[in-house]
Amino acid sequence: MHEQILQALRGRDVDQAVTLATQWAAEAPGQAQAHRWLALAQQQQGDLQAAADSLQRALALAPDDADLHQQQAGLLLALRQLDAANEALQRSTGLNPNALEAYLMQAHLALARNELDEAERLAKLAARVQDGHPEVAAVNGMVALHRGAVDEALAQLSTATRALPDDPRVLYALGFAYLRKDMVAFAEQSFRRVLELNPGMTSLHGLIVQLALRQGNVEAAASMLEQSLARPELDSVGLRRLAAQLALQSGQPLQAVEHLRPLLAEHAADRQLLQLLLMAWQRLGRDEEARSELDAALAAGHDQLHDLWMARLAVEGVASEGAVAVVERWRAAMPTHIPAMETRLTLHDMRGEAEGAEAMASRIVETEPGRISGERRLVQALLARDPAAAIARVEGLVARAGDQARTDLRTWLGEVQDRAGQPREALRTWLDLHAEHAAARLPLPPQAKAPPSWPPLGEAIEGEDTAATPVFLWGAPGSGVERVAVTLAGASPVFRSDRYGPTPPSDPLQSYNTLQELASGVLTPGSLVQRWRDTLPQRGLEGGAVIDWLLWWDNALLWALRPQLPHGRLLAVIRDPRDMLLDWVAYGAAMPLALTSLNDAAQWLARTLAQLATLHEESLYPHMIVRMDTVGHDPQAVADVLQEVFNVRMPPAQAVGTPRFPPGHWLQYRQAMGPALDLLTPVAVRLGYPEA
Repeated sequence: MHEQILQALRGRDVDQAVTLATQWAAEAPGQAQAHRWLALAQQQQGDLQAAADSLQRALALAPDDADLHQQQAGLLLALRQLDAANEALQRSTGLNPNALEAYLMQAHLALARNELDEAERLAKLAARVQDGHPEVAAVNGMVALHRGAVDEALAQLSTATRALPDDPRVLYALGFAYLRKDMVAFAEQSFRRVLELNPGMTSLHGLIVQLALRQGNVEAAASMLEQSLARPELDSVGLRRLAAQLALQSGQPLQAVEHLRPLLAEHAADRQLLQLLLMAWQRLGRDEEARSELDAALAAGHDQLHDLWMARLAVEGVASEGAVAVVERWRAAMPTHIPAMETRLTLHDMRGEAEGAEAMASRIVETEPGRISGERRLVQALLARDPAAAIARVEGLVARAGDQARTDLRTWLGEVQDRAGQPREALRTWLDLHAEHAAARLPLPPQAKAPPSWPPLGEAIEGEDTAATPVFLWGAPGSGVERVAVTLAGASPVFRSDRYGPTPPSDPLQSYNTLQELASGVLTPGSLVQRWRDTLPQRGLEGGAVIDWLLWWDNALLWALRPQLPHGRLLAVIRDPRDMLLDWVAYGAAMPLALTSLNDAAQWLARTLAQLATLHEESLYPHMIVRMDTVGHDPQAVADVLQEVFNVRMPPAQAVGTPRFPPGHWLQYRQAMGPALDLLTPVAVRLGYPEA
């Protein structure tokens, strides 16, 4: 009988299969296989509860049948009863240690729970049953992807998909592996195939549109959007946002408004929708329409939405009477909402209303004691009339703060002491903070002595593409290199700051041991450069084009770079070395270095910068020096400097950090830091700064 049922299922005659299986179960109620096939047919028919009942009857007759438990697991998965499904799979593998499919199903469930070690263990058990099975490779690839081992994930998933070209799960994972490598075209291809195989995955429509846009394929994106929006079941806020974005990119702001305006009443909390609408209204010059539509949304019961009020405020001129009126309405609707008060405080300051700003700051800290925005404004006011009281207020905040906030507050305390004309006290505050954190920070990088001679600069490879020139970005503590890094991160797809992240590259430029290994011959110049090159694909880079933000620099690296990478460039960021030391003491550095002694830090910094001066004076390596002294914290000014360096348009970052000390502020610390500053004066002069 089961052959007839199977034939009916293969012919997609599900009703006939159910009829045959029902007849068999009635004729042989004591045969587990009859109920098993009935359950299978009922599941195919879509009657999951009936299938569950039939399968229970089969299990009652044959409780030790591993295949039945596995079938039950599949049914429970269809019912979204994941824990019960996992228990059924455990019973299956317990009865049959060679149950390959059960192990694989368990592994996928473990992946869904993000239990990567368990998924890996189950994949190993499956491999013992059948080594080289493509689904084992698929699981291993997914585990690798979750762990961030993208190259391994690509290798495993590519192997799996060659054997399983129509498996949506494998193709889906492969698509995201391609995305992690920034292989956008391949990712799009994978996701399109998933959608062909599983049209119900509606979320992929938007992703495919985004990938097409990332490749500049506006036509493909528009076509996909048109097809998707024509289907009512796919018409969603996300796709409408994408359609509006595409319309704006195509110079059609009116079309963008038409896509989004009908959604405003129901989705007034959608920040991206609001941003796109504002952009479209602005391009159309329809400020009054924007005011009217946003006011209508606020009046329709959405007056507790922060983002909606911010959108309404954006229509008004900066610090205008209209802006004040909007913020007052906002405060009336949300009287205890701190951001509304902070916005009003900012408006007071922008309009030169010092008393109003101070009063609003007081209101903020009354509502939320210790709120830093209010405290900063109150301390600012106190500094003007009672510096001692300002210091005492911040000291009180430090005393009441938790461990996490105390570090930032103590840094600020030093700033307030500085502004109050107490450099010695400020210095003591900052140095005490460094001393407390020294044990958890990195030692100062080693420094090598200059060799008697340098290897000759190698010849650039004939036909070398200048676009593939590697650039090494470096700046000693206090240089302001972070401002440069932020700008480059937003301007260049080949900029990498991963040396400062949780998964840095494992190349010699990351290791303190490199200098010793070069000196001893353990590491050759060729292997240093080759190992650096080998990590580039893992960092999502093809070829040699990279802007690599280094943790440290030492001229000893030139022993390798001069002959092996002559077309590279060092981009060194500096300020007056004495200002750099002060900035380092007050604010720390991007690389968390231990500062245990002011003089030791000054000596280390002097030697480091002396190496840079030598490199510059003797033209030891292609390089560019970026001076940040007068650039400040203006994003446009930083972008302008970098534009001159790279000779390409450089968009400014949204922000490049909070303001620090102005150029020459070290002069205020001549008495407090005299010996340390003296150590830096000779190298300051070599780098072009005045002696005093």
